[in-house]
Amino acid sequence: MIIDWHSIGNLHSELYQAPMYNTTKRETFEFWRTIAKRYGDNPTVACLELFNEPTTYNGQLGTCSWAQWKEIMEELIVIVRANGAKNIPLVAGFNWAYDLRPAMDDPIDAAGIAYVSHPYPQKREKPWAPQWELDWGKMADKYPVILTEIGFCGPDERGAHIPVISDESYGDAITAYAKEKGISYCVWVFDPQWSPMLIEDWDHTPTRQGRYWKEAIPKY
Repeated sequence: MIIDWHSIGNLHSELYQAPMYNTTKRETFEFWRTIAKRYGDNPTVACLELFNEPTTYNGQLGTCSWAQWKEIMEELIVIVRANGAKNIPLVAGFNWAYDLRPAMDDPIDAAGIAYVSHPYPQKREKPWAPQWELDWGKMADKYPVILTEIGFCGPDERGAHIPVISDESYGDAITAYAKEKGISYCVWVFDPQWSPMLIEDWDHTPTRQGRYWKEAIPKY
């Protein structure tokens, strides 16, 4: 399992994309202190995703430099480890957890962590792979990277929105690139309301992307 603090916005300025994501630095630190004490030695909890999608929304949510974000993440890592967490902290890049370019030149000052990207199909235009390599893929040459959200849906499907609109060619491309780079991934989202959905209802009827991933994900 990955335990994820599912907020979207600017933790530095404490401004967020929607009211449902509102939090504070204190609440975030307290959450992770609680989680570290409760699940820090639980082998089922592999990773702690410290903040889901950091973004300034093109300045609408204030500003946050990589140095400022790095400082917050490093403090969180100190907190979880001081409270007993043996899990792997996950640090997301900017632009809704897409862009890891700043981290390539100035990585987090902590061992035993991994980095996160959410490379949805409309973050870049085809061909994707060369741009993925520059934006986040090169990070995997030196550090572990997990794509904790990937997925797609057609333009006429329920829940379609930027940046997730695409087709099965995205699935083929992202899985091939991840395999080449040794990058892990999680498909978003096993829910009939949040999109891009893997299921249509709580009878677990697969959607279009649900049918795709059911066949595409390796079976062990």
